[in-house]
Amino acid sequence: MQNEIHSAMGGFFYSEEFLCFNAFFFSFQKESCYTESMKIISWNVNGIRAVEKKGFIDWLLASGADVVCIQETKANPAQLSDELLHPSALDFTSDGSVSYKSYFSSAQKAGYSGTAIYSKTEPDAVELLGDARFDDEGRVLIAKYGNLAVISAYFPNSQDGGARLDYKLAFCEAMRAKCDQLISGGFDIVLCGDYNIAHKPIDLANPKSNEKNPGYLPEERAWMDTFTEAGYVDTFRHFCSDPQKYTWWSYRFHAREKNIGWRIDYQCVNPSFIEKVKSSVILDSITGSDHCPIAIEVDH
Repeated sequence: MQNEIHSAMGGFFYSEEFLCFNAFFFSFQKESCYTESMKIISWNVNGIRAVEKKGFIDWLLASGADVVCIQETKANPAQLSDELLHPSALDFTSDGSVSYKSYFSSAQKAGYSGTAIYSKTEPDAVELLGDARFDDEGRVLIAKYGNLAVISAYFPNSQDGGARLDYKLAFCEAMRAKCDQLISGGFDIVLCGDYNIAHKPIDLANPKSNEKNPGYLPEERAWMDTFTEAGYVDTFRHFCSDPQKYTWWSYRFHAREKNIGWRIDYQCVNPSFIEKVKSSVILDSITGSDHCPIAIEVDH
């Protein structure tokens, strides 16, 4: 059975301006809905119901993001609270609000995989990858805004001994083909998500000891080589060549505390769009998952 997109329209989005709650400063800050820049955040939450209990809604509403791409929801919309389906906050003193519309692609297998997109404005369209092998695991959502396609993708884990390596590489090729298709159709793309690949030795703390482990297999790194050699840009590395910059840490051995991690989450763009990327950063101070969020700001 082909997967379906589930959407939940948030309320309180009635005017051309809204108030964005800044939790850090405990104040409200006005900004226009129609800005020249777009902030896009991506985060593997390792279970959206679990991260909800750790303050996800407050974080989302304070993030200032126009679009938030979520991976590994491990749930379908029928299992989610109204707060997760319709995140919103009001400032009654000035009659303003911040709210997000939500879209979900869930795996047929319960409690597994899944992607979501939260968006302040309603996209022109929201689509799946269009390949049942991967849509049945809820691995991709594509939101279109004018000529920009924002993709939330959860790349498969190749698993111990490469048990799912063929499936992983098939997904990689299908994802590349979709990006190529979108670009041929006149779209710029931002491919957000957990790629489950550390591309180069700089992207993990212990490359030598992980050469036979999933996420750093030669075949996976070779696919990233071909992807970037085709012109797709790893936006974080475009701006930052520093080592010890990671997005995932094992829950074991105090790995995050010691910063023994992997950089496996990316926001890649097509080559002609890189000039519109203003910044690309890792938000490693944000906890709640074994991954941290990443953020990109683009002119659009």
